[in-house]
Amino acid sequence: MRRICYAFGLAMGVLCITAPGRAELPAETLTVAKLPPSNAHRLYVSDITIQHIVDNRLHVIDGEHFKYLGQVSTGYAGQSTLSRDRRELYVTATYFPRLARGERTDVVEIHDPNTLEWRAEILIPPRRAQALPYQGIVRTSVDGRWLFVQNATPAASVTVVDLKARKFAAEIPNPGCWIIIPSETAADRFSTICGDGSLQTMVLNHDGTLKSKTKSGRFFDPDADPVYVQSQHLGDRHYLVSFQGKVFLADLSQETPTIEAPWSLLSQADLKRKWRPGGYQLFAVHRDSKRMFIGMHKNGAEGTHKNPADEIWVIDLATKKRLARLPGHAAVALVVSQTPEPRLYALDAVKMALAKFDAGAKPKFLGRLEGVAESATMLELH
Repeated sequence: MRRICYAFGLAMGVLCITAPGRAELPAETLTVAKLPPSNAHRLYVSDITIQHIVDNRLHVIDGEHFKYLGQVSTGYAGQSTLSRDRRELYVTATYFPRLARGERTDVVEIHDPNTLEWRAEILIPPRRAQALPYQGIVRTSVDGRWLFVQNATPAASVTVVDLKARKFAAEIPNPGCWIIIPSETAADRFSTICGDGSLQTMVLNHDGTLKSKTKSGRFFDPDADPVYVQSQHLGDRHYLVSFQGKVFLADLSQETPTIEAPWSLLSQADLKRKWRPGGYQLFAVHRDSKRMFIGMHKNGAEGTHKNPADEIWVIDLATKKRLARLPGHAAVALVVSQTPEPRLYALDAVKMALAKFDAGAKPKFLGRLEGVAESATMLELH
């Protein structure tokens, strides 16, 4: 045994003497990667992460090259929107000190969209709607001064935030009405869809408090054929779509809204196959070409109004005719870039993927990016 130990020790000694020296590795320096310059096809994907709703995310995607860029934490049931000049990203979030309990704090967080860094926050009353992300829950005024935040306690009201002064300005009661449609011509006005089938317009004082409100006539039947709480606009002419495929055009250029007679997306053949619109952010409008892109599904019936798309229809808003039919990619949200060579993006509700289309004169499918979110419902473009 002594001989074995002696031989082993001698061998190890020789190994240590003959082994080459090893240089120390340089210390690592941790850095944060910089985002590439933004472009007109940067996408913001609102993910409510329903399995862990206290920890929502906003995914940032380069839609031009289909690359994942980063994410912003949006707290409990967070909502987001970009400033009109695209220089700020606003997130309305709720926080509890024990994740799901404790004293509630609601804030408007301000981030730099070029770096995703947090800049500031504004405390708001703890009444904002904790809902699935929809475009009209958080919107800015046309001049960028006001941020309008939909509240639900469950009573409906709207929080008005002064973005220039960085402070809460006012709370405006809005009973029986829901969603925010800012005027595109007057910074002191926004409209909202009411449960009695009308549109209501609120006019603000200089300090953000309510000055006056007016209502349109009843233009849809909320029991027979409600409208979706989404709008798209050409100037201050705002498009609304009903569950059964009627298209309404509301003129919000004056203090009292006016609505044109509706027209249908559906031909007689479409009606026989029971085609209906469906989704959460179900249509997008390219303003220069005056084209609507809308998700449609077959065998529509009561309760299918959020079904993902079997097809995406391309509608000429000037002639009110269908121009093309694209594969649906199970879309529940659509957004189109306002560029001369537009791109249409569709959020696949089944696989949480993004589909990209050429939305120009001859629309066509271009590709997919898989697995971008967990349970997203809304898209926004830079």
